Amino acid sequence: MTATLASVPVRSRSFAFILGSPRSGGNTETLARYAAEGLPPDTTSGWLNLCDLPLPAQPAGPVPSGPEKVLLDATLESTDIVVASPLHWYSVSAATKLYLDYWARWIALPDVSFRERMRGKNLWAVTAYARGDDRDTEPLTGMLRRTADYLGMEWRGALLARAHRAGDLESDPATLTRASAFFDPSH
Repeated sequence: MTATLASVPVRSRSFAFILGSPRSGGNTETLARYAAEGLPPDTTSGWLNLCDLPLPAQPAGPVPSGPEKVLLDATLESTDIVVASPLHWYSVSAATKLYLDYWARWIALPDVSFRERMRGKNLWAVTAYARGDDRDTEPLTGMLRRTADYLGMEWRGALLARAHRAGDLESDPATLTRASAFFDPSH
């Protein structure tokens, strides 16, 4: 019997939404949640708020524990990592940057195989910004794209929206339509 593509089991996708806003329920998180509504039904997702899982500026010890271990496990176990950070000074929030800085630590940890396990995963970005236009997000998206390239991940793009006050997204049907299709498999 010859195996066909249809008979090969496909691993369902698992999304880790890494929320980097210092404010719970802000525009970036709202945008990410609208986008998540468009995930295929067989997809799992987990939401990790970096404010609830604070990382110390320096690792606490040689072996990940506490919030670091939670974030490491979620990062490695997911097929798709979604960095949901508001635009802060043309880049990700401080908490998001610290989370990404830990990736360098995880690469160096023996027995973790971080770089190998990240290869082939998808990296996405969701960000809301208060002023300017999409060009102002280029440092943020450029950093994440280069991170994906460095680790052999697939850069899947960024969902961008201008939103200053709470409720701005809900009054922008075009943005909500873009959000609902952002994770479409053909994207």
